[in-house]
Amino acid sequence: MIDTGQAHEGDSLPPSTALLLVAVMPSPRDLEIARVLGWYRIPFRFAPKIVQVDYLAFYQPASFGKAHANRIEYFSEVRGVELALRKEIIRDEPDHPRANEEYYKLQLGKLERLQKPIPADKWKRITFLYTTGELFARARIINDLVVKSEERKILWHSLCEKARESELYSSGNLPELELTPEVLMMLGDLHLDESTQG
Repeated sequence: MIDTGQAHEGDSLPPSTALLLVAVMPSPRDLEIARVLGWYRIPFRFAPKIVQVDYLAFYQPASFGKAHANRIEYFSEVRGVELALRKEIIRDEPDHPRANEEYYKLQLGKLERLQKPIPADKWKRITFLYTTGELFARARIINDLVVKSEERKILWHSLCEKARESELYSSGNLPELELTPEVLMMLGDLHLDESTQG
């Protein structure tokens, strides 16, 4: 068999130019909400600088059980983003300690399952990671999603342009193009990420 470099041949994957955000899917219940109700939430105070992306890929932590933990099995197109209070998003938990906190509510398309999940390998703690459709299609492990240093500035510029097109950001709160240490971590700067986990 010839290796085409495509780890996920046959999957209905995002276009190679798509901007993706890898985000943690906290629990199987949250995955079911994404599948049935078509949305995903991110607490505003912990959100990455830009949430206006084309697709989300969902990293599943230990709460998914040994057979499904520490991997990406699902992704979805992002169809819209709004800011709302948690109690408006999850109405059956009005007394939750964070009920009055702001959350991004990302409206999703159909939840797609990868034929070959992308395992974490050495990475076990992931919060957010930006990547591209091209890297997502070729990834065999999560480390393969990391945008290489020479392409990081291009990816960040594309994310900022997408944010400018969004109604979520006014000209005063648009992220700077500067690649700060926090941004480098979200773009997959492994050395920075490993040093902060100590």
